Amino acid sequence: MSHLPRFWNLGWSSFLDWWSNRSIVSEQGPSPPYGQQNMNEPLLDHREGQLFLTEAFKVILEEVLCKGTDVKEKVCEWREPEELAALLDLELRENGEPQHQLLQRVRDVAKYSVKTNHPRFFNQLFAGVDYHALTGRFLTEALNTSQYTYEVAPVFVLMEDEVLSKLRSLVGWAEGDGIFCPGGTMSNMYAMNLARYRAFPEVKLKGLWALPRLAVFTSQQSHYSVMKAAAFQGIGTENVFKVKVDDRGCMIPEDLGEKIELAKSQGAVPFFVHATSGTTVQGAFDPLEPIADICDRQGLWMHVDAAWGGSVLFSKEHKHLMRGVERADSVTWNPHKMMLTGLQCSAILLKDTTDLLKHCHSADAMYLFQQDKFYDTSLDTGDKSIQCGRKVDCLKLWLMWKAVGSKGLQERVDRAFAHTRYLVEEIKKREGFQLIGKPEFVNVCFWFIPPSLRGKENSPDYHDRLSKVAPVIKERMMKQGTMMLGYQPQGGRVNFFRMIVISPQLSHQDMTFCVNEIERLGNDL
Repeated sequence: MSHLPRFWNLGWSSFLDWWSNRSIVSEQGPSPPYGQQNMNEPLLDHREGQLFLTEAFKVILEEVLCKGTDVKEKVCEWREPEELAALLDLELRENGEPQHQLLQRVRDVAKYSVKTNHPRFFNQLFAGVDYHALTGRFLTEALNTSQYTYEVAPVFVLMEDEVLSKLRSLVGWAEGDGIFCPGGTMSNMYAMNLARYRAFPEVKLKGLWALPRLAVFTSQQSHYSVMKAAAFQGIGTENVFKVKVDDRGCMIPEDLGEKIELAKSQGAVPFFVHATSGTTVQGAFDPLEPIADICDRQGLWMHVDAAWGGSVLFSKEHKHLMRGVERADSVTWNPHKMMLTGLQCSAILLKDTTDLLKHCHSADAMYLFQQDKFYDTSLDTGDKSIQCGRKVDCLKLWLMWKAVGSKGLQERVDRAFAHTRYLVEEIKKREGFQLIGKPEFVNVCFWFIPPSLRGKENSPDYHDRLSKVAPVIKERMMKQGTMMLGYQPQGGRVNFFRMIVISPQLSHQDMTFCVNEIERLGNDL
């Protein structure tokens, strides 16, 4: 540590105070080119780099974590693409820039990025910030290791095993397997690949030539990753059978049974049923018990995509929404959504205890997974993964869970439901707001009908005009920076708003503000 200044041991606050009174920036630009370096000295200046990091971290604290969570600040400092590109000066040049200019780059990136930590960011299935999880994210980046072997990630191999075990116990499995993946789409792809391998293990050696025509079953409102997985794995999107849903968006089990028989009549071999706990738009939960009954009778792999809804398993009051999940073969769960661990943190959880995950994906790379190591080589989990290098995604979840406990996570889930109920009552009281059914989860879907369209539901151009309302209001809120929520059409429904209520920073005042703001932005339409 000799490269650190002697005053470092005064403490972080003292160091920041001291350093804020002098300039750390170098006006000389970067070091001389490679050919002119003294080869007996390191290429990187740790002292300069660490002092730059100190100043950059102060910018992050102020712009992202102070202003970015302040309800009085904008959610977004909107700029048109051409203007934004010019402001950021994106061009990469032959020579580097001095430190003071790089710090301005950091400020600009923070200033013009969407503040997803802001209390009035309702646009995605993630929002808000947990500071313990964020600390885990900083630490993960600083340590910069890969999850694949115990020798380079001893702490994280053990930690991932513990976290996955705890998640599985919430699903209802005392044993099993699993792995963290880069997002819910990949987790769902893992499930489909594992199901195919279990049904036709020869596919790993012989490829698609060894397979009959396969059939996948999922609801009309499932995530688009099902189609991506079918295309990517050579099953084909035409072999994904879409099962009807009810008014709430939940899969109808009777139609699932009919679709399975339809596939058989066409010469296809059913092998995989993809159920959903928390659909992306309406937040619907498929009825898992009757779906499991069908899968048991037919001998099909049952997967539950709980990327969005899985966190209800923390809540005694709301976990009934996933009743029957323990009967599934696999579950996708994204803690980076409702649990606020930060992107990315997605797990594929398996009931299997036969090491199916490794058998399906292993390539036995002997330069990495040598079997004569000096420790238990079963701790080298990387051969289970499709990836080689694999980011550490367990630390942020583990540290947050350590900090608040399961009870704290339950409180977040229950609070989100409480805010949702309040918002729904506010919407019901307001003229011009029309709910799209009673929310089952924390997705609140509704239309805002401006004064010019009220009472004109039977006009021939009503739906066409209504479809244009949400995009205009969205544009106005983005450009003014007051809040952010999404909209979309669905089936026969024209564009409607989808508001996601999860951030623990929210208050009832924020719910009321959102309704008032939509009225303000749309009353002249």
